[in-house]
This record gives sequence, structure tokens and C-alpha cells, in this order.
Amino acid sequence: MVSTIVWGTGNVGRAAIRAVEAHPALELTAVLVHDPGKAGRDAGDLAGLGHSLGVAATDDVDAVLAARPRAVVYAASGDIRPDEALADVVRAIRGGAVVVTPSLYALYDQRGAPPEVREPVLAAVAEGGGSLFVSGVDPGWGNDVLPLMISGLGTVVDAIRCQEIFDYSTYDQADAVRYLVGMGQPMDYEPPMLSAGVPSMVWGGQVRLIARALGAELGEIREIVERRPLDATVTTATMGDFEAGTQGAVRFEVQGVVEGEPRVVVEHVTRIHPSCAPDWPAPPDGDGAHRVIIEGRPRIEVTVEATDEGGNRSAGGNATAAARLVNAIDWLVGAEPGLYDALDVPLRPATGRLGRKRP
Repeated sequence: MVSTIVWGTGNVGRAAIRAVEAHPALELTAVLVHDPGKAGRDAGDLAGLGHSLGVAATDDVDAVLAARPRAVVYAASGDIRPDEALADVVRAIRGGAVVVTPSLYALYDQRGAPPEVREPVLAAVAEGGGSLFVSGVDPGWGNDVLPLMISGLGTVVDAIRCQEIFDYSTYDQADAVRYLVGMGQPMDYEPPMLSAGVPSMVWGGQVRLIARALGAELGEIREIVERRPLDATVTTATMGDFEAGTQGAVRFEVQGVVEGEPRVVVEHVTRIHPSCAPDWPAPPDGDGAHRVIIEGRPRIEVTVEATDEGGNRSAGGNATAAARLVNAIDWLVGAEPGLYDALDVPLRPATGRLGRKRP
């Protein structure tokens, strides 16, 4: 059994605890929390399992890492604390752990990552013998392994489009939705996530991964951003009111240009209410989905919908991100120490889990 810790118990961390507990090759040995109010609570309680796992959460990072866990699921946010997240991850790798995380956007395409991010990781790998794999859902499997797998069903591929289409009222991340993305802010507000260069920083790696896997040479990466206001005030279950006239929908594309044409596109269409921007693409049932469209012969379209935590579509997406990472741990343990990306780490069947009792 691979001794595994989960670091962070937010939206992804809760799902990671459940994924570790369900995996037949992993043993949950510790859970790290930032909030002192969570310290001492059982991991099963924090993960919403409804039963105890016998692992009490702690905020003592030094003690947990001193026990030298074989694997770390780093689920703490890196959105507004990228330097701290990188330092945490490097520390765990230097201690010899296999680390999986969705929190370091620059390392989704690790070959194209800036030296100031990549080199500390490589130094930690060389010193401690650990490994790192960064992935998620979007960015993640929704715009790397899924579109690449689907492309193999075609004879001619003209373009690949990966879409995340979501109603953000299903999220329980008010700061990210309101301030990073700008929902509910005046239309002259400049959301950090939509600032020039940021979409390419977050999703450009996915575009490069697809192009690299298909043997295509990118000429450039372009960004297109469009925003729409709400026509009327809407009320959400988790984040309160969003006023009429404020930002209610965002649509952006990160385009990989090949020989002057956008051939690999990552597109996000997000709303705080289905009534905003009704002419934009919509998910099949209004809540949220990930979609891959292969333009070519034949034309192929695949839509993935995931639900968890009482049917919540956002929680479903988080659960798939956590599972992609957790399910890679035993493969990484058997591989050489190193820095890996989605083209290196296979997406494998859930061997040993068919019909298994849920944790």
C-alpha cells in the first residue's frame, strides 16, 4: 500500500480524500488543513463520507512531511498563492514523495514551463528522488487526453475544439467567481483571470500538448475574450445576488494557430445564469459539461457530464480532476523520479474497483 496524504480539503481536496480511500493500492495516512478549525476532524467527515476513516486532520506540515509519505495529493489552491504552492510542492518532492496537483498552471505543459518554475522542481527531483504530475479537468483531461484519444477515431482532423460550458452558480467559490472571473462586477472591472496573457498562461500549455502530440508546429497562441452583462438581477443558492448590469457571462478562446489558422482551440463559456448570453453554446441540461469537437472526417463530438455531492455538476468536475491525479499515483511510484505531464502519464482503467463498495 502506498502511504498517501491529502494536503488541502477544499473542493478538490474533499474529492481527493474519497479517491484515495477508494483506491485499492493507496492508504490515506494524513490530511493537512490550513484552517485550525478543521484540525482534529476526521478525514471522512471532511470528505462528506458519512463515516469515520480514522485519520484526524492536522495543520502540522512539518510533522506530516517528517513521516516521509510516499505520495502527496496537493489540493491547496495555487490561484492566488502560486509561489507558496510551488514552495510546498518542491518541499514534498525533496522529501522523496510523488506529488500530484492541479495547482501549478505553468507545469501542465512542463516542457514549456518558465525556468523559474521548472528548475526548482527538477532540482528537488534530483535531490530527493520524488516526482511531480500536474493535471486536472480543464486545464486537464478535458483538453489533453480526451481530445487526443478522440482524434484517433478520425481519418482527417481539421481542427480540435475543447469546451468547458458551465453555469457558475453551481460553484461554491465566491472569491474566484466574483473577483478572479468577474461575475457580478461592473463591466469596466478587469477580472484578473481575463487579463491579457493570463488565459494563455493557464490554458496555453494544453494547446501546446495537443499540438505536440499531433506533430503540429504552432505559429502562435491567440486569445479572444467577450463579456456580457446580466439583463436582470439573479439570486444563486451558494453566492447570493448578482445585480442587473454587472457581468453575467464570459466567453474566451485560447487558439493554437497552425499555418495561419486556429487549429487547436480551448474555449470557455461560463454564465452565472442561463438567461445571460443565450446565443452562446449551452450544455445539454443547462448546468455544465465538457465537450470535445473534432472538425474533420468524420466530424466527432463528445460531451462529458459528471455529477457528485448530491448531483452538483461543479463537484462532479472536481471529482474527475481529483481522480485523474490520484489514479496516477501508483503508476508514478513505479516510474523513475521525474517531472511528468499528461502525455507521459497514461489514463488507465479503474482496475480492482468494479462493483467495489463505495467509501
